[in-house]
Amino acid sequence: MHRPEDGDLDFSLQTLTQLLFPLVGGLGIFLLGMKSMSDGMQAVAGARLRTLISWVTSHRYLATGVGIFVTCVVQSSSITTVMVVGFVNSGVMQLSQALGVIMGANIGTTITGWILVLKVGKYGLPILGLAAFSYLFSRDQRWRYWSMSIMGVGMVFFGLELMKDGCSVIKEMEGFESWFKSFTASNYPGILGCALVGCFLTTIVQSSSATLGITISLASQGVITYETAAALVLGENIGTTITAYLASLGATTNARRAAYFHIIFNLVGVLWITAIFHWYIDLVQWIIGDDVTAVQIADGKEEFNTTTTIAATHTIFNVVNALLFLPFLPFFVTMMQRLVPDKPHKEKPQLSDLDMRMLETPYMAIEQSKKEIEKMSGGCLKMMDWLQTLNEQETQDPALIDRIKQRELVLDSVQDEVSAFITKLLSAEVSFDVTEEARRQIRMADEYESVSDYVADLEKFDRKLRRANLGYLPEQRTEIAELHQLVNQLIKSVDTALRQDNQAIMKPVDTLNKRIRDRIKSMRRQHMETLSSVQIDPQISVAFLAALNAYSRVCDHVRNIAELISGEK
Repeated sequence: MHRPEDGDLDFSLQTLTQLLFPLVGGLGIFLLGMKSMSDGMQAVAGARLRTLISWVTSHRYLATGVGIFVTCVVQSSSITTVMVVGFVNSGVMQLSQALGVIMGANIGTTITGWILVLKVGKYGLPILGLAAFSYLFSRDQRWRYWSMSIMGVGMVFFGLELMKDGCSVIKEMEGFESWFKSFTASNYPGILGCALVGCFLTTIVQSSSATLGITISLASQGVITYETAAALVLGENIGTTITAYLASLGATTNARRAAYFHIIFNLVGVLWITAIFHWYIDLVQWIIGDDVTAVQIADGKEEFNTTTTIAATHTIFNVVNALLFLPFLPFFVTMMQRLVPDKPHKEKPQLSDLDMRMLETPYMAIEQSKKEIEKMSGGCLKMMDWLQTLNEQETQDPALIDRIKQRELVLDSVQDEVSAFITKLLSAEVSFDVTEEARRQIRMADEYESVSDYVADLEKFDRKLRRANLGYLPEQRTEIAELHQLVNQLIKSVDTALRQDNQAIMKPVDTLNKRIRDRIKSMRRQHMETLSSVQIDPQISVAFLAALNAYSRVCDHVRNIAELISGEK
């Protein structure tokens, strides 16, 4: 590969400025535009993305389809793969599901190239300006995020135009142009060399879309050939895997398996396609029907007709590679399990499955914390079941008592982790609906933690009596058992509403809650009447009234949760 001598690079500082300023500025605006598009679309389509992720099953084609769609929306395969690593790390997604989504993400990211094919670069500034006015002065939150996405589109096109202008200056630098021309994909070592350059650039910039924009800019100005551009694009597929790899550091074994598969998937794909590289690019040109040597005039400037062909090169490669891998997905799951064996010890350093990596995608993060709220609800139901079993036992099972104590401590810690996670989420700029949902979840976590406290107290009251060789009267024990069943029914109905997002929960909750309240009042009144005619040990009386109060407080907290689900609070 030829390296120019110092004398070959004889050009003025002004010419260098004309090259670097538009190139660096254009790249920055391009990257900012991609982020704005991503953030805006996540805010607009976030609820649907959450639903889509929940639909992902082990069915490889469905998982791949979800990966394609999500990446088209968020405009970044890196975001999707980091999201997948986070879901696998938290246990929300299985490895077999994750591999399908990762392959789909590789296809979805090629949408950027087709956006650039539109060739409306000269309209980038007007699009940016109009969308900015809409974003600044619109009061509707949803429309503001649509405006943010449109602003992103304008910045992408304007940034690309600036980069093209910068690249056009290279033609005036004979030494510099000859150095670029030395990157040629005319032979196999040259193909691999160009692929390595593409990989390195993407690793540095952390965005395959940005390096794709640079590649298109260089090719459209004739600085590099289409063959060189195609080889660079292939290398960019490998470079984009670094983001998922970095996200997997310190993660669970399955999360690392997902990240390593992403690397293997792209690396193997590039190796086999470079082996048939010249046949492949001939096939792409035949499919597209474009003459990459043709010159077109855009705004009075000559440009080579390469953008469509480069976009097709990127898309066809990823589609074909995914189709080749999909039939063997179970094999790759097994292979990754052997390459990255399970650790002999428990990996999770925390009690919840929350993963701070998910904070980059607020709508996915809020879905993850919702799963933890559901687990807290399930934990309270288990405590109620264990308490019922203990109440029915003549001699209480010490292991069951320990379970209730331990679960109450676990729910305390989970509440702390959920609160810390959501607080960090709210410290960033998030949409109004995410903010509202986050606040609801913080309150729900607090309410469920309080429910667990009162259930643990109920077990303590009974255990304290038994230690004193005392116990509830037979009729009291029967009444408490019936009350326990009603309260358990209330918790179960709210748990179902939480999992199904059923906002029409207040009417059945209020009906059952009134029934419980009436029962508690009746039991308390009956107890007072009994005290006037029957001598009852003060400890039994205190424990019985305390139990009634605890059940009443459980109902208060459960009703508060129902109000949060219904949107009344």
